Amino acid sequence: MKALTERDIRGSFINCSKGEAKRLHVPRDLDGRPWDDLDFLGWGDPGAPDRSYLVVERQDELVGVAMRFQPAQRGFLHRSMCSLCLTTHPRGGVSLMTARKSGPAGREGNSVGAYMCTDLACSLYLRGLKVPETGARFEESLTLEEQIDRTRQNLLAFIDKL
Repeated sequence: MKALTERDIRGSFINCSKGEAKRLHVPRDLDGRPWDDLDFLGWGDPGAPDRSYLVVERQDELVGVAMRFQPAQRGFLHRSMCSLCLTTHPRGGVSLMTARKSGPAGREGNSVGAYMCTDLACSLYLRGLKVPETGARFEESLTLEEQIDRTRQNLLAFIDKL
């Protein structure tokens, strides 16, 4: 992924108003991100623990999505799998991320959801640059490039529903 600026990020959101995009938290460490190893930029909002954001390049255009999720609660330990990168995590490592649809459907309260790595570090898990806490990546016969392509296609399918 190419390096992004705060201006690029704020101008990319498709499911929130310009005012909301102007006010949302953007990471301050953009210069330190491993851009060459990212298929999309994902981050959580430290001021709102139930909000996350992602930006992906699609057909030479940036698409940003504001999402919400239910933070992990106490309960029995179970594993869940990210629907994007297929990494498994223990409780709290995967969350149902919901995004308000764009346009009139979103203003009526319609949304779309997908189970994703809560930290949105799918790109790093795929490449082995980050290891899930007591979770796992299945050994696959697909090449890394094929896994990256599948993850991007899964993400773009989610975006298409918005």
